[in-house]
Amino acid sequence: MKLSTKLKTGSGHSPSDSLFESIANDLLVRGFSIQHKALELDIADILHHHITNMPSTKFSDASIGRQQTNQLNEDVRRDEIAWINGESPAGIKWLQWTQALQSYLNRRLFLGLFSFESHFAHYGKGNFYKRHIDAFKGEANRVLSLVLYLNPQWQQGDGGELVIYENSADKQGIRVNPEYGTLAVFLSEEFEHEVLPTHTDRYSVAGWFRVNTSTGERADPPQ
Repeated sequence: MKLSTKLKTGSGHSPSDSLFESIANDLLVRGFSIQHKALELDIADILHHHITNMPSTKFSDASIGRQQTNQLNEDVRRDEIAWINGESPAGIKWLQWTQALQSYLNRRLFLGLFSFESHFAHYGKGNFYKRHIDAFKGEANRVLSLVLYLNPQWQQGDGGELVIYENSADKQGIRVNPEYGTLAVFLSEEFEHEVLPTHTDRYSVAGWFRVNTSTGERADPPQ
């Protein structure tokens, strides 16, 4: 996806504007942005408290694909997720924050972001997600991916790093440590990525901004 270069400057900045501007500039130049200690602590803390205190029954094994192609495949992906629907105070705060980011990026980069879907994710010891892409080129569905990490005690050797590959020939990739408050944002169609095996519990929130591809016969996003 080609981003517009009509990046504006404006007045009347909110506390998040400098972060949002940094993300927008990174997306324009590189197509991805890694922001350390990005999220306000009050939002990160309520999300961390919520996910680490959720009953196991709220999580389900993560699958791959959508609708008819949806399936469990433990050779590709081993984690559990809980979709965020805005019913909890933590979910509400997160969705409000991502709505502000969506509005900002639409103004700055003219992305046409229309809807957002998101879930909590828990990777237990030994869990991983092999190299994959979040959207297929030519199918205007997921446009922008983001992951927020919620691991205050993470240390080198704990595993669970995100690896973003800049192109299909890239074998090394860019490693992102899943440290508390770190945010990764990237163009969904452009970057293959994976989650390396984790050696301890690893918590995050993943989400995707979508454009509206609804037609008279089909609503978007599909359920």
